[in-house]
Amino acid sequence: MGFSFDLIDTDETGTGRIGKLTLSRGEVLTPAFMPVGTRATVKTVSPEEVWDLGYRLILANAYHLYLRPGHDLVEKMGGLHRFMNWPGSLLTDSGGFQVFSLARLRSIAEEGVLFQSHIDGTQHMFTPELSMEVQESLGADIMMCLDDVKGYPASRTEARDALLRTTRWARRCKAAKKRVDPGLFGIVQGSMFSDMRRLSAEGLVSLELDGYAVGGLSVGEPRDVMLEMIEVTVPLLPPSAPRYVMGVGKPQDILDGVLRGVDLFDCVLPTRNARNGMLFTSRGSLNIRNARHRDDPGPVDPNCACPLCRSYSRAYLRHLFSEKEIFGLRLATIHNLHFYGELMDRIREAIKKKQLHRFVKAFVASMEELE
Repeated sequence: MGFSFDLIDTDETGTGRIGKLTLSRGEVLTPAFMPVGTRATVKTVSPEEVWDLGYRLILANAYHLYLRPGHDLVEKMGGLHRFMNWPGSLLTDSGGFQVFSLARLRSIAEEGVLFQSHIDGTQHMFTPELSMEVQESLGADIMMCLDDVKGYPASRTEARDALLRTTRWARRCKAAKKRVDPGLFGIVQGSMFSDMRRLSAEGLVSLELDGYAVGGLSVGEPRDVMLEMIEVTVPLLPPSAPRYVMGVGKPQDILDGVLRGVDLFDCVLPTRNARNGMLFTSRGSLNIRNARHRDDPGPVDPNCACPLCRSYSRAYLRHLFSEKEIFGLRLATIHNLHFYGELMDRIREAIKKKQLHRFVKAFVASMEELE
């Protein structure tokens, strides 16, 4: 079974949409949030728990898995799905974000990116062709083209050079792709310049890829600028293809993205926040480390049906965090992933009922900063 995307329904304005991704390992309804499993694991929880929470698509990182344990080893072990015992689908990031995040350890040339490993200092030339080889060896269901990410702020010259290089690399990725079944997504760059975003989108769309991502966001820019870039870019992308905003994952940002026609999201926020004791609830975020929860017998969120809220008190979870018990990290992560999964379910239901804008307004009004 190959890659396909079908549009099922739209909201009352025709912009927010429900779609169906058909991948080799099953179907994924969109809008969808992807938990991040960078190194072949969603931190502190098992693949079975992620599956039981309703997720069917998670993200892994080609760069990190290339360095350790190595894509050849993963392929020998039967591919990443078997290696990590994940029955669902996988999207692999190309390694492009490391062009940005590991800036002190790399240099960029037309051939690719010369990395110094953050693990052992060895040097590696990561090219578009190698990125495709790694992602195919891992067995990804959706692969991302290698891109050149610029931070904020960037000059117009820097943005233009990076987006044109990203387009050329995407062309090389498409030419190097050998397997038929995975989808291949291009990544729109252009920093925070509307005309640069247009130029990038036009170049990538001309390649007729399977999907398109909006990259280079959440790199330090103001939130209103981020939303402007999404609003500018998404209408330039084919409505028949899935649209993915990379690395954007605050609940409000997801809602604003869906309102603008975005289908896919990923972010470390729910899992990283959980490990730091910050939990998402129906009334906003809650810091379980706060002393006021020390003797609170109630659940983290009385409106939540996750395993944490069904069976354990705030007082117990705070105790686990105070004692640095791993079980606390697991419970908090399961809770936050449950929150995100339920949010996406409610978004799709609101689109189906033609009540997306009403739902977003009510959701935002219910959010209060808790401590």
